[in-house]
Amino acid sequence: MKKIETLAGRISMADYAYDLPEDKIAQFPEKERDNSKLLFCRGDLIRDDIFRNIANYIPRNSLLVFNNTRVIRARILFRKETGASIEVFCIEPLDPGDYERSFSSTKPVIWKCIVGNLKKWKSGSLTKRILSGDKESEVIAEKAGSNGETINVRFSWDNPGLNFGEIIEKAGRLPLPPYIKREDDGNDAVSYQTLFSRVNGSVAAPTAGLHFTGEVLERIRRKGIRSAELTLHIGAGTFKPVKTISVLEHEMHTEHFIIDRNTIETILAFRNNILPVGTTSVRTLESLYWLGVKTITGGVPVAGALTIDQWESYELIDYITVDESLTALIEALDSKGEKYLHAATRLMIIPGYNFRMIRGLITNFHQPGSTLLLMVSAFTGEKWKRIYDHALRNGFRFLSYGDASLILK
Repeated sequence: MKKIETLAGRISMADYAYDLPEDKIAQFPEKERDNSKLLFCRGDLIRDDIFRNIANYIPRNSLLVFNNTRVIRARILFRKETGASIEVFCIEPLDPGDYERSFSSTKPVIWKCIVGNLKKWKSGSLTKRILSGDKESEVIAEKAGSNGETINVRFSWDNPGLNFGEIIEKAGRLPLPPYIKREDDGNDAVSYQTLFSRVNGSVAAPTAGLHFTGEVLERIRRKGIRSAELTLHIGAGTFKPVKTISVLEHEMHTEHFIIDRNTIETILAFRNNILPVGTTSVRTLESLYWLGVKTITGGVPVAGALTIDQWESYELIDYITVDESLTALIEALDSKGEKYLHAATRLMIIPGYNFRMIRGLITNFHQPGSTLLLMVSAFTGEKWKRIYDHALRNGFRFLSYGDASLILK
């Protein structure tokens, strides 16, 4: 029997369906980012503090790894002449196929989208007027095919002086998570972005990073702790719970990431001492290791479409060291004259997964039955139940705008 089938057979999703009262789900952020609560866990120790003191708990030789993705204003609301409201939620660029070229394009682009109230959009185009400076422009959305639950939408506009990044910024709204039961307001434009958000592309924030302030980062630097950044664009699939009887039947979403070649070198230098900020950084780092394994075994060149599929890491050889894996990636990039590694991952981390890259993680508290909770359980074992029970009993706020935890091996 394959390894993944053995691991999956041991998992009952009923074990991850803890009771999360509505009043524990944070609807707004703390007024001061670093005033959120912090749960510190190491071994049998669980301690409560506030996030601005997190530097006291981070080992001195650690490398913090942040996700510098930026949340885009992905929800574009159109209104038909009949009065019907249609929401077009931009998920992923299709033509051009990468985020940078799509956002910089001054010509029509096609995106994979989720369309709300689709039954009211049977044919024709949707239009929306936006204001850029003192000039009014028209944005047009047209169907360009479908792909399962998503619709391919072609966007065009009548102002050649604007690129699509500017169009979506002016036409769209911030996509708050579905469990935040309110519309976005002006404050979310700041509070739902991290201090290091730089690269447009996500439809959800890497929420563990929301707690960091300049003061917290300065305390971390003064302690001699280093930091690095990578980019993984978070998709809407991050909110999709596991509803299948077996985890093997759950379809994991694809997310695209970019890592600078020099950052890979830094990560290599700090192997065994890497502390990712958020589950997206965990997923990227672990995928990085498996890309190196595939490079060594001849499974993939460092060019073209580099992808880690949902379950393939569980079947790849596992005796290659982190040193060997990351060195192979660096050498392959150098041989191609590439400064950046562009890749995608569908890696799903479940209990029984053997982490290669991390010594701990900083993360918020996740939804029942979610793939993110499975990842936390994979790292902590059954101790996640004690951690979450403590958080629920001691006034911690859950999910995206909620409080944080620092869990060390």
